[in-house]
Amino acid sequence: MSFSLDGKTAIVTGAANGIGHEVARHFSAQNARVMLVDRDEEKLETEAGKLAKEFENVRFFAGDLREKLTVANLLSAIIDDFGTVDILVNGAHQVLPSDPLDATEDHFEELLQQNVLANLRVTQAVAKRMIAQVDKRGDERPVGSVVNLSSIAADRTNKEQLAYSVSCAALNQMTRSLAVAFADKRIRVNAIAIGSVRLANMEEHMKENPDMHDLSITATPLGRIAEAQEVVETAQYLASEASGFVTGQIITFDGGRTLIDPLQAAAAR
Repeated sequence: MSFSLDGKTAIVTGAANGIGHEVARHFSAQNARVMLVDRDEEKLETEAGKLAKEFENVRFFAGDLREKLTVANLLSAIIDDFGTVDILVNGAHQVLPSDPLDATEDHFEELLQQNVLANLRVTQAVAKRMIAQVDKRGDERPVGSVVNLSSIAADRTNKEQLAYSVSCAALNQMTRSLAVAFADKRIRVNAIAIGSVRLANMEEHMKENPDMHDLSITATPLGRIAEAQEVVETAQYLASEASGFVTGQIITFDGGRTLIDPLQAAAAR
C-alpha cells in the first residue's frame, strides 16, 4: 500500500492557521493539489501566498462554510482549478467557552453549526462529487477519503467546554455514521481526536500559563507534547491508499492521555 498523495486533489478547511494549515502545507509538499479554505480571508490569503511561493499546486478559497451557497461555490472553485477532488480534510472548528447555566453564553448552537453541521454539508457535497467522478471513470479504484480533525475533548468533561465537547462528540459519531453510509460508494471517513500539539497558539498559552507545559507532560503517559508533523503524517495515512481498509475510526492522537484517570495524573505531580 502507498502513502503517496502525488497527483491527488485535496480540500483542507480551517487552513489559515493551526493543524489545518500544517496539513495543507504537508499535503502540498507531498505533491497533492491543495485548496486551502478558511473564513478569515486576510489570514488565508497571506498564508496561501507563502505556500504558493514554494508550491505551484496551491489555491485558496475564502468563505463561511456555514452558508450553503459558500459550499456550492467551493466545489465549483476546486473543479474549475483542479478538475477533481479526492481528499477532504475537515479542519475548520471553533473553540468557545461555555456557561451551562446561561443559554446566551453557552455557544451551543454556534459550535454545533461550525463544528458539526458545516462539516456535514461540506462532506455531503464533496462526496457527491467524488461519486460523480468515479461514475465517469468506470473502474474499481478507491473513490475518496474524508478526514475529520476532532479532539479528545469529545471524551472528557469540562464545565467550561460543554458546547465544544459535545460538538466534538457529535463530529466523532458523524464520522462513524457517514463511514457506514458511504462504504458502498468506496468513500472512507475517519477522524483524528487530537490532544496537546506544539503549535503557535499553544506556545503562547504556555507562556501565559507557565505550569501548563509540565501539567500536559505529567498527564501524558508518553511524557511529551506532540509535534505538528506527527499529526499531519497521521492525516496523510488516513488520506492515502495505505489506510484503504480503514473507515469509521477515531484515531486518538494524545500520547495515551485519555487512558489514565485524571486523579492518577494529579497524584504523579
